Amino acid sequence: MKAGKIIIISLLILAPLAWWGFNLMSSSDRGLPPLHTEIVDRGDVSQRVVAHGSLQPVQKVTVGSQVSGIINELFVDFNSMVRRGQVIAQIDPSTFEAEVSSARAEMESAEAGLELARMQWKRVQELRERQFLSPQEADQASANLRQAEAQVRVRRHALERAQRELSRTTITSPTDGMVISRDVDVGQTVAASLSAPILFEIAADLSQMQIHASVSEADIGVVIEGQRVIFQVDAYRGREFPGEVIQVRNAPLLEDNVVHYETIIAVNNDERLLKPGMTAEVSIITEERHDVTRVRNTALRARLPDSIRPPDAPEQEGLNGQAYLYQDGEIFAKRVRTGLSDGVHTEIIEGLDEGDELVVGLTLRGQNESEQRSLFSGSQAQY
Repeated sequence: MKAGKIIIISLLILAPLAWWGFNLMSSSDRGLPPLHTEIVDRGDVSQRVVAHGSLQPVQKVTVGSQVSGIINELFVDFNSMVRRGQVIAQIDPSTFEAEVSSARAEMESAEAGLELARMQWKRVQELRERQFLSPQEADQASANLRQAEAQVRVRRHALERAQRELSRTTITSPTDGMVISRDVDVGQTVAASLSAPILFEIAADLSQMQIHASVSEADIGVVIEGQRVIFQVDAYRGREFPGEVIQVRNAPLLEDNVVHYETIIAVNNDERLLKPGMTAEVSIITEERHDVTRVRNTALRARLPDSIRPPDAPEQEGLNGQAYLYQDGEIFAKRVRTGLSDGVHTEIIEGLDEGDELVVGLTLRGQNESEQRSLFSGSQAQY
């Protein structure tokens, strides 16, 4: 049993030494330290302008009151669906009903005065034909008749105005949609002396919404109508929603001494997941390429130690970049022509093929071989 324990202990000690020696011999055969590499692949590359904005209904109507009074009844609440012309609130009409009654009585009095003036004018005409009245008396009767007619018109307009004010105590919806805000309660007094108080806000159609995004003046030159948009909201961080630029407004907005321009983005909200006021992180795709050869940007910025870095490839017309190709255990510098870049990947137009392996830097391996990190003599920031 002692011999068996000795054998087991020896194996536990010798196995890691053998593994280390094997790796050391392999590295010596290659003549290169462990390398971190990236593979050239195919995919999409897009150039984007990032902005922030808020979601808003396409049409939002503010419902106010043209008359003052106490709210007697409310017929809708938050999230209520309403139709155009539907009664949504009632202001106490008693004061306005009294004004209507008073205006109607005054009009009836004016009509009675008109009837009397007409009778007098008719009698004056008969007497005038018989030469029993002077012309001055006839003129006076004619003027009284015209005054009575005018008084009736004045009182009729006053009655119509009182009836109109009474009708305004009944608040109706000006459009179809959903109530997104209610600013009054039953029993509250609304005063419309200076400006119409806001009672409700109604969103006409929440299935279609807009993002009002602020784009900086440095990026607004590449933003045009019709561009595709991808955006995220905090409520659904793992999901991207599509949109489209429909308007780039020319009015400048000054925020923190930086000029921005408001860009309107149309959004389809058939699922009703998006709500008014949500903050959106917007990516406006100004240019994109589909199914192209691409590499990670770090592969085009590789910085290798002098001991393993090959001579730079000769410059060629039209080739604007350089990458280090790893092939058959050796590193070669190769000139490439790059295209569109999205900050993470860069399109390769010429110089590399799909499946090529590029050296990015050196790799340090700890005890756990899966834990690796790349070493760069230059910047370590990855895009």
